[in-house]
Amino acid sequence: MISTIKTPPLRIRYLAVAVTATALLAGCGSADDDASGDESSPATTTSGVSLPVTPVTIELVDPGTEPRSPVTPDLSGEQSVTLTTSSSVTQQIDDQAVQDFSTPELTIPLVARAPESDDDREVNLRVGTATSADQRLTEALAAADGSEAGLTVTDTGAVTALRITPADAAQDSARAAIEQALNQAVYRSISFPEGEVGIGAVWTAQQQVISGLTLNQTTTATLRERTGDVMTVDIRIDQTPESTTLELPDDGGQLAIDTYTMTGTGTLQIDLTKPLPVGGEVTVGGNQQYSDPEGTTVLRQDIADTLRWTTA
Repeated sequence: MISTIKTPPLRIRYLAVAVTATALLAGCGSADDDASGDESSPATTTSGVSLPVTPVTIELVDPGTEPRSPVTPDLSGEQSVTLTTSSSVTQQIDDQAVQDFSTPELTIPLVARAPESDDDREVNLRVGTATSADQRLTEALAAADGSEAGLTVTDTGAVTALRITPADAAQDSARAAIEQALNQAVYRSISFPEGEVGIGAVWTAQQQVISGLTLNQTTTATLRERTGDVMTVDIRIDQTPESTTLELPDDGGQLAIDTYTMTGTGTLQIDLTKPLPVGGEVTVGGNQQYSDPEGTTVLRQDIADTLRWTTA
């Protein structure tokens, strides 16, 4: 019974939002960490927010077959792409009815502009008119047209910061949806190893995802095809919690992490002259179980999220 748990029902329900964001994004983490403490406050639409991204450690496991060549992003010009995200999230507390916290599909047109010089590692993004399967959200997104964002990237393509500047008229719901989608894209991106690689090359990227729960994420990339600057890369994502407990916000206590699985696969098409993927799709999913300290109440979640890139 819910009445036997020291964490009140509202906290348990809030957990669905916190954990969903963590798994969803493998990247929404940083954004939700900033916002989770004050969900009711209005969005700051007149100034931008900078969201630091956790560092990436890259290791080349197998250089692949000959011939081999360096993988060095050389960004130039302007790129138009469409980012589409969606998530399926269901939750059950004990033997109560299953609740659905799924997020409708969100489609965001983006125009990316490469850095103006080799010394400038800031990729500028302009958000077009985004749409959603949720009509109310689509109406809110209309006012967010013209919002801007930026990615700070390294020579290996790793993103180290995400900056978002909503349009003045952007509503909270639209701002949050765009922020979540861009965070997800950041933590589903590919960084490249130093040295030369050939077809079949394998490398890993280690990174932490933080959003109430700290996850250790390993992205394993395999180079399937390459023609000049255009690469097809298969990826696998594995996440494991760093701790066996989850701290609830606002001193709400903690829950034990009984089980946690989150894995995924996908393929991305990368043009080394473009700031964003030119195509591809990644799906990550799993299930989690949490319990209160007394073991009297159990929360189960099943989560799956998908991110897709298409060239506009």
